[in-house]
Amino acid sequence: MLHDYAGWIGTPEIIIIFAALLLLFGGKKIPELMRGIGRGIREFNQAKEKVKSEIEEGMKGEPVKEEKTKNSEKDD
Repeated sequence: MLHDYAGWIGTPEIIIIFAALLLLFGGKKIPELMRGIGRGIREFNQAKEKVKSEIEEGMKGEPVKEEKTKNSEKDD
């Protein structure tokens, strides 16, 4: 999905974004901001991998048997 949008951002855009960040946050805050973004991305990727592994483990298990309930018997 990311590769679909990779063509529209180039060096000039990155320079403009960096300059705007520098003006908004100042030189001392940018490293803290980047660390926070990095932590957020790392946590997101870890959560994504955890969900993926849980889904894969769930697919390996026994198939769930469908049990009939009183309400489902009335519908038949």
